[in-house]
Amino acid sequence: MYAAHLSLHDFRSWGNLEIALEPGVTAFVGRNGQGKTNIVEALDYLSRLASHRVSSDLPLIKHGSEQAIIRAAVVRDGRTAILEIAILPGKSNKARINRGQLPRAKDLLGLVRTVVFAPDDLALVKGDPSERRRFADDLRVLQGPRFAGVRSDYDRVLKQRNSLLKTARTRGLTPDALSTLDVWDQNLARLGAEIMAARVKLVADLNPLVGRAYEAVARGASRDDASIKYKPSFDTEAAEQNELEQAMLDQLAARRADELARGVSLVGPHRDDLVCWLGQFPVKGYASHGEGWSFALALRLASYDLLRFDGDDPILVLDDVFAELDSGRRNQLAEYVAKAEQVLITAAVAEDIPEALRGRRMIVADGEVRPDHD
Repeated sequence: MYAAHLSLHDFRSWGNLEIALEPGVTAFVGRNGQGKTNIVEALDYLSRLASHRVSSDLPLIKHGSEQAIIRAAVVRDGRTAILEIAILPGKSNKARINRGQLPRAKDLLGLVRTVVFAPDDLALVKGDPSERRRFADDLRVLQGPRFAGVRSDYDRVLKQRNSLLKTARTRGLTPDALSTLDVWDQNLARLGAEIMAARVKLVADLNPLVGRAYEAVARGASRDDASIKYKPSFDTEAAEQNELEQAMLDQLAARRADELARGVSLVGPHRDDLVCWLGQFPVKGYASHGEGWSFALALRLASYDLLRFDGDDPILVLDDVFAELDSGRRNQLAEYVAKAEQVLITAAVAEDIPEALRGRRMIVADGEVRPDHD
């Protein structure tokens, strides 16, 4: 799988941009603030319907415009599909395939798959649990787009349940409210168990790949050094969905008094974590800056490998990462990804890009993208 063409209209800093792309390595080189990251961000948005840089769509719209349009020609098994998303803040986004309107924007999910490594990825190992939950769930969506609906339904139920708990905290739990809470408990446990079971499987599948990738990018490391463990919001040895559902219902019953006192849901996958380990110590709080970087990189490379094993090579995006790595890690990373079907790189200076990734180069400057013929 690779993108053969990318069109942007009023996306970030770009009013209108047309770029022909090719398989292999393409590097976008330019000073900071020239818009090179905006280019790869757009392609990633088509993949996940979300940005890896901001949490809302509004910053993606060029100032003074009402919408942004991303369109890409994606080649898969020799056939080309034109994917398009119109980003409409405050409204439902509109999606098309080959100019035909889709019923829902999320029907685009899974048609193009990207894996992005960016400087902010250090938060995957050093940041809050929400960063790691999002990493796991986004990867699960790329594996199976149906999971996006499960996650959305869970968030809706959680919001409604929290609203009821807050009301009960101030007004007391009436018989009607008690009956309604029981219903929300059932729905939260059913959807929560599906999310938890998906995370359990994902961690099991990802773990050996994380160790392999860490060995490849960290000097002197072995594949047994790095691992990840799933940490639910409550103690349980259950792994099957039906068992997790019952365990979650039991915990909701056990902690109901606490939840009513605080007015918030204390049990469920929205409070889980994925703990990253180096040997016997968690990365967060123990690992050096360099070890943290290597582990974050290993998580992304493991994601790439997992998606490859599931089907087509995803498009690999290395967004301004080489400036953050020493020469040794640059070369190790380059060797690891050089054979990917399509790699898109952004860099402030060409010298940061390792020799193994010296493919096609595009200069991004003064509102233009042009081939580098030097």
